[in-house]
Amino acid sequence: MPRIAAGSHVTLHYRLAVADDGAEREVVSTFGASPATMQVGAGQFAPSLETCLLGLEEGARATFDLPDDAFGKRNPLLVQALSRAAFDANAAAEREYAPGDVVEFNAPGGGRFAGVLTEHGEQRVVVDFNHPLAGRPLRFSVHVIGVL
Repeated sequence: MPRIAAGSHVTLHYRLAVADDGAEREVVSTFGASPATMQVGAGQFAPSLETCLLGLEEGARATFDLPDDAFGKRNPLLVQALSRAAFDANAAAEREYAPGDVVEFNAPGGGRFAGVLTEHGEQRVVVDFNHPLAGRPLRFSVHVIGVL
């Protein structure tokens, strides 16, 4: 049976859930839908997820409990308070935002970056620029359908 290695093209079903206090909150799942196809090492999955796939055979089913730093540790310095004027000048003006929304901002040099709005007031807003899964324990389940 073929095994997953760096550079492999893989078709699989996967599920990623936050595993807090014995309960799971699903983040994404392809089970019950079309499977995903990806190339290991091409950046389509986070490195912590790709590492779990290495060595799995075609047909394998596996579940991995990932530590809370699989998407990095939470950095309190990445939670930023902005003036409402700065927020309005850099976020998409055509949207109304509420706490929990992902907000994209213009970056110097023409790029974009995103954060999660945690507070939204008339004078200031607070945005968390940590990865939404940073500092969270995760459960990653896979069913490997094909390996090339």
